Parts: sequence; structure tokens; C-alpha cells
Amino acid sequence: AGKGSGKSKSGKAFADAGKSRSAKAGLQFPAGRVHRLLKKGNYAQRVGASAPVYLAVVLEYFAAEFLSWPAMRHTITRSSAPCLGTCSLPSGTTR
Repeated sequence: AGKGSGKSKSGKAFADAGKSRSAKAGLQFPAGRVHRLLKKGNYAQRVGASAPVYLAVVLEYFAAEFLSWPAMRHTITRSSAPCLGTCSLPSGTTR
């Protein structure tokens, strides 16, 4: 059981040996790609291991919020027509 074999010295397999960081965190966004882009972009001299996972969580949350806007608009206005240009909500409602 050498380095990177996915097994401990006792021979038991690690549960997360073959899983990506995104899969371990339960994400759809790629934490590995975010890490590579953070390093490549020269945003800092060093990038920690948890920083790209956290950023992937934030990006996934924003994407989910953004994609839920049409459904929220449909729920509020009960309109099935697509929103062309600027969408206005009825008075008294907030996003």
C-alpha cells in the first residue's frame, strides 16, 4: 500500500480515495478547475486547499439563485410569457 493507492497501512480502503473535491463537497461546480484558475490568475501568491471549494459553493449558489428568477417571476405574476427586455414585478413585491 504505497502513496496514492487509496488504502491505509491496515489495508482498508479510504472512502473518498477516488472522489473529486467537488464530489466530496456535494457540488456540481468543479472545485479543481476553480483552483487551477485561482492559481493561474495570480490573485495571490498561494491558494489554500479549501478556498476553491468555498468559491465553488458560492458560485453554485449564485447560479441556482439566478436560474430560479424566471420561476419566481412566473409564481408572482402567473405569466407563462417569456420576459423580453426588462422584467417588472407587480408593485409591492420584492425579489
